[in-house]
Amino acid sequence: MIAAHRGSLLHFLDDPSKSSVDSIFEYYDDGLLVTENGLISDCGDAASLMPRLPSGTKLVQHANSLICPGFVDAHVHYPQLEVMASHGEELLDWLNRYTFPAEAKFANPEYAEVCAERFLDELLRVGTTTALVFGTVHPNSIDAFFRSCEKRNLRMISGKVMMDRNAPVGLTDSPESSYVDSKSLIESWHNKGRLRYAVTPRFAITSSPEQLNLAGLLLKEHPSVYLHTHLSENRSEVDSVRELFPGVKNYLDVYDQYDLLGQRSVFAHCIHLDNEEWSRLNTSGSAIAHCPNSNLFLGSGLFSMKAAVEHGVRVGIGSDIGGGCEFSILRTLADGYKVARLRGEDISPMQAFYLATLGGVRALDLEDRIGNFLIGKEADFLILDRGATPIIKHRLDMSKNLNEQLFAMMMLGDDRLVKETWIMGEKSHDRDANF
Repeated sequence: MIAAHRGSLLHFLDDPSKSSVDSIFEYYDDGLLVTENGLISDCGDAASLMPRLPSGTKLVQHANSLICPGFVDAHVHYPQLEVMASHGEELLDWLNRYTFPAEAKFANPEYAEVCAERFLDELLRVGTTTALVFGTVHPNSIDAFFRSCEKRNLRMISGKVMMDRNAPVGLTDSPESSYVDSKSLIESWHNKGRLRYAVTPRFAITSSPEQLNLAGLLLKEHPSVYLHTHLSENRSEVDSVRELFPGVKNYLDVYDQYDLLGQRSVFAHCIHLDNEEWSRLNTSGSAIAHCPNSNLFLGSGLFSMKAAVEHGVRVGIGSDIGGGCEFSILRTLADGYKVARLRGEDISPMQAFYLATLGGVRALDLEDRIGNFLIGKEADFLILDRGATPIIKHRLDMSKNLNEQLFAMMMLGDDRLVKETWIMGEKSHDRDANF
């Protein structure tokens, strides 16, 4: 079926921090997005495209709305739903008090299935159509998650946690079992439909050298899989890594020694990096997931977007549920702006919406599939309601240009702004319906 969605339309072609204004985005006040069999078949000005529509095309009007690509969450823990908004601690205390007890429950496959469904409901409600997702140490946590994604035809990346030390009994594996279990999950799920697998050592503190070595072996044996872990979230963590791995140059060097850096390696947080680490992230082609809401909540520190841009490191935005307290990428972007201001830096509205869409997609090395409305890409997109709340409507009515509108949406928007979420050209969430 061919469908044409009419409304204001915005998508990005390049990074606003690097490119000239004329080439970074396309915006149509009266635009048309045409989809066929789940893919983008055309995009542009409605007046130009309407006469070319094939007979029988279904026209969907989206009045007072902005059509944009689906949001990307570059780092999130689906098993941590129940610990969201628990009273704050520093990272290592947080893990022991809240996270590990919650994750222990995922030994129960039925519990994992219920949580996976609830988690995906929340993602679609806030407009997140693709995410890089932590599971737990239990292989069934990934089976449950991918089964739920498969039913909804979602493009998602996830992996079983590898964790063989410094964690409670019942949440640890061994180097050998983590390798065997991960390999089996890769063979079952990687590149199955729209699903991808990520080799997932939690972080250096909870993985022995033997386990990290086998994580590197998995990447060598399966070159198209991802690597997903944490890096330099807070200073106590950095100090612990130095004690556990004496002689390393820095935290990133631990991962580098085991060949865990590369084009599909994503490191969450990256707050306390030295210049050598920034340079190595660049030369290795690795990416960062910036998680401002979580960093503020746990008091971890202030990430430098300016440093990432200057060093040419790809960055996506992560909610980091449950250290983060917001599923909404819009709310997370608002915190990202505040973090930048506290550092004396800035994130423009254009850069923010780029990070939420094409920027996040580039961080996940999926630009050939999603991220904008180029012909042939998968039709994952959102309908954002310019009248979502009285104050948003008033603020947008008073805006003088697109930049002002996007900034107001970012600072005032939340799940209410997301009127509809479409996956492969099919509606998957409708804010106003019992969908």
